[in-house]
Amino acid sequence: MPTVSAHVALTLAQHIDAVFGVMGNGNAYFLDALETQTDAVFTAVRHEQGAVVAADAHFRASGRIAAGTSTYGAGFTNTLTALAEAVQAHVPLVLVVGDEPTSGPRPWDVDQIALASAVGARTYTVGRADAAATTVIAIEHALTYRVPVVLAIPYDVASLEAGPVPAAPEPRLPAPLAPRGAFADGMLDEIAGALRGAERPFLLAGRGAWLAGASAALGELADLTGALTSSSALGRGIFPAAEYDLGVTGGFGADGAMELVRSADVAVVFGASLNQFTMRFGELFAPGTRVFQIDTAPTATHPHVGGFVRADARLAAEAVVSRLRDAEGGAARAASDARPARPWRASVDVVAARAYAPGDELAPDGRLDPRSAARRIAELLPDDRVVVSDGGHFIGWANMYWPVAAPDRMMMVGTAFQSIGQGWPSVVGAALARRDSTIVLTSGDGGGLMAIADLESAVRAAAGRGMAVIWNDAAYGAEVNLYGLKGLAEGPMRIPEVDFAAFGAAVGAEGVVVRTLADLERLGTWAAEDPADRRFLLLDLRISGDVIAPYQQEIIRVNS
Repeated sequence: MPTVSAHVALTLAQHIDAVFGVMGNGNAYFLDALETQTDAVFTAVRHEQGAVVAADAHFRASGRIAAGTSTYGAGFTNTLTALAEAVQAHVPLVLVVGDEPTSGPRPWDVDQIALASAVGARTYTVGRADAAATTVIAIEHALTYRVPVVLAIPYDVASLEAGPVPAAPEPRLPAPLAPRGAFADGMLDEIAGALRGAERPFLLAGRGAWLAGASAALGELADLTGALTSSSALGRGIFPAAEYDLGVTGGFGADGAMELVRSADVAVVFGASLNQFTMRFGELFAPGTRVFQIDTAPTATHPHVGGFVRADARLAAEAVVSRLRDAEGGAARAASDARPARPWRASVDVVAARAYAPGDELAPDGRLDPRSAARRIAELLPDDRVVVSDGGHFIGWANMYWPVAAPDRMMMVGTAFQSIGQGWPSVVGAALARRDSTIVLTSGDGGGLMAIADLESAVRAAAGRGMAVIWNDAAYGAEVNLYGLKGLAEGPMRIPEVDFAAFGAAVGAEGVVVRTLADLERLGTWAAEDPADRRFLLLDLRISGDVIAPYQQEIIRVNS
């Protein structure tokens, strides 16, 4: 007869086809059932944090919920940083874990429910009679609230027979949040009117707009209004007309593009939280700009917002488009008579505005300039790439120089919780989610070392469809830039230079040490090879730590 763990595995596999994890005492029966009785694909990682990170990256790359799994105790506590990141980033996933027996904790048990709650994750504990139903409830909770949940299997019930697996209902998902009430209708009227009368209209969209499926509606709205567009770091590529898009706002934005944003007279923000980085610490918009925000958050998320509508980004964008369409042939058309005949976006040089500093081949200290390296790598990368980013000072280079086709092709796992060391297992999740794309990791030497166990997982999972760029400056660069410049002791901030190329070769990758731009030519020949015939490529870029990313300069200015 099926066990309690089998009930969990069989029910989970009806809704989730990818599971990542490390096997241990607490999840042994669950993994046995998953492997022998379901079609779900289990991918082993080498550290429990990687189980959650891989499931997180899988969702960001595909929009399909995945699961991680670990044992109890030390296995579970190893997942907490990644679990906190998924909470902060609003990523749904299920973490299946063993837990203390129902009779009470053993010496090696900890209060896992309290620990999960402390980082914002809810725990559902299965029993002998309700394992299937509880599994569906956990999945439903994760998808409804876009958060990770913990699904715990007590040690003393994991292998108990539980009878036939009962039929479980499909998880219920809420409908998109429609604008409701007279206030919302009035504010949408005001937004439409402001855009009609604007001389320099601007639209900004974030990951929330992408998850809402708002791309087409936002493209239509931009065309109707002649607006320039831009996105948050997690919304890159959401607007269809790239020729009128200014790229990423905030510290990753080009100076010329940000000057244009600051000159907008009306700005409408869809599905972007307007955090301090997107808002350039409050300097993104000029004081006279009328700023409207549309988001599912309860209230506006920045004090510079003058009008707010709580709604799904797609539905709200469609509502504004409808109002503009209705006004085209009516008396309200007179309100737009003052607008210039030539739209703002057609009167500016977007290409020039988006240009970044090219950099020199070598910095004054003789090491590679990361700007020129990033620019050259962009020219050589495969077009079908999905970029996954660890956290650290280096995050500016990929975000500035490597364009992507859509928001689900650039993910930054770790930045929501300001953590590092989640890069390698991100490759694992993205590789399984996007089997026809090249997965490109961008990571620093600090984060790369922190998660080095899952270098093997990344190479095994992605093989010839994967590559990594390690920005190796022999330091925790962000700390050197923030605190070394203040005169604090730099010894703890420095890392003895590590040969990542050798690390990669040790687990089956091809490692290349890059000291000059000419050394990058191997990336060009690698990209032209058949993925089935090539190995995972690891580029160990020996870059200068003296070249500070613009977003970091902004942080230094604010903190100085």
